[in-house]
Amino acid sequence: MEDHHHKKEFRLPSPDFNELHQKLDRREFLTKTSMGIGALALGYLLGNKLFAGSSQGTVSSATGDMEQEILKALPHFAPKAKRVVYLFMSGGPSQFETFDYKPKLVNMLGKNLPDSVRKGQRLTGMSANQSSLPIAPSIYNFNQYGQSQTWVSELLPHTAKVVDDLCIVKSMYSEAINHDPAITFFQTGNQQPGRPSIGSWINYGLGTDNQNLPTFIVLVSKNATKDQPLYARLWGNGFLPSKFQGVQFGSGKDPVLFLNNPTSYDGKDRQEMLGYLEKLNTLQNSSYNDPEVEARIAQYEMAYRMQTSVPEVMSTANEPDEVFDLYGPDSRDPGTYAANCLLARKLLEKEVKFVQLYHQGWDQHGNLPKGIAEQCKATDRATAALIIDLKRRGLLEDTLVIWGGEFGRTVYSQGKLTATDYGRDHHPRCFTMWMAGAGVKPGITFGETDDFSYNIVKDPVHVHDFQATLLHLLGIDHERLIYKSQGRRFRLTDVAGKVVHPILT
Repeated sequence: MEDHHHKKEFRLPSPDFNELHQKLDRREFLTKTSMGIGALALGYLLGNKLFAGSSQGTVSSATGDMEQEILKALPHFAPKAKRVVYLFMSGGPSQFETFDYKPKLVNMLGKNLPDSVRKGQRLTGMSANQSSLPIAPSIYNFNQYGQSQTWVSELLPHTAKVVDDLCIVKSMYSEAINHDPAITFFQTGNQQPGRPSIGSWINYGLGTDNQNLPTFIVLVSKNATKDQPLYARLWGNGFLPSKFQGVQFGSGKDPVLFLNNPTSYDGKDRQEMLGYLEKLNTLQNSSYNDPEVEARIAQYEMAYRMQTSVPEVMSTANEPDEVFDLYGPDSRDPGTYAANCLLARKLLEKEVKFVQLYHQGWDQHGNLPKGIAEQCKATDRATAALIIDLKRRGLLEDTLVIWGGEFGRTVYSQGKLTATDYGRDHHPRCFTMWMAGAGVKPGITFGETDDFSYNIVKDPVHVHDFQATLLHLLGIDHERLIYKSQGRRFRLTDVAGKVVHPILT
């Protein structure tokens, strides 16, 4: 009787596999031969100069060679930041209810926004048909905090306690007035999808400091209003090889999908299967020289290592009660914003280079006072706790922390306006973000807006300027981190951007 439990030896390559690779279909034949014949013809027309050496050595047009030269030069100078945690408040937090204090508006309730302030700037379709644009002062109080005496809203009492660690930029501006292009612009440097995200650019340029975890990890709050969708392309690799894309960690039993072994499938079987799979992929790569095959090999190897590293880093069993008290009660519930902030600290301790948290729900077109109060309550304590926790562990000095959304809100109310209830539309021309930690001046406010927080009057900071500054803190010259795709050289900041040196130490 045949022993069905006996494992048959797997031999590679088999005759059938060799035969498969020896055959060329019509498309492959035309592709390979046309490239060879075309190159010879072009060389003849150019008098063989295409293949000739120059006085400075052999000239190579291979994209891979250019990339290697670019990567060899990194970092371009000593970095201030070794890692980044980016707290992205999706939806556009109102600067009026958080950091941009405008006391003169109190006496202007209901008055129409002057044309001299608006200056004909574009409105969204949600406000364009309003008969008037009535001014809506914030109903929330502001006070000055810290040695810096920085104005902070009463909605952010915990953030107010760490304000001397923050660099608050009030003069951010963008080009996109709607959510999807605005978020895409912030995350990829272009309003159209298809470009690599910030984390992917950093992964491509600097690589990893932890071989057992991804370089770029994404966490999305489960306890947030899903008013505006998030797409995986926001942390995607675009035209970069797929190994540079962000990896989303979830909050369920399997934080990374398809990572754990199937039932009744032990680690030895998994390792043996991956060994055979690597041989197949290596053979395929030698035949087709496709960089995505190498990326897939690396991903399989990373997945195998993550089977051990992910459960360890996701566990908070060894965290003392004092840590949970610092981040707040939600930190005991995996997947909440507070729990994700705590997890971000653990990932940063493991030398994960770029951690991105997304928290949706900041798009308050109506009933703003109630909505933004709930948003601040869900995020304020844990945000401040992350700053405190990183600082006391000695990590803040070389970790860059970023907080902000894709644009700000209008001074006028969209729809109903009363003394206690109002909404605000999208406003890309000026809004507030903050940064803290590595290489950023603490306890300062940079940039100024007018009395209506409608226009910037001092030190404007464009989205590309922000991106250039972020890369600069990591030791990267944003004009030199380039990737060639479809005949064009691309970079995160496109053809713009300048480093905001006044906010740097």
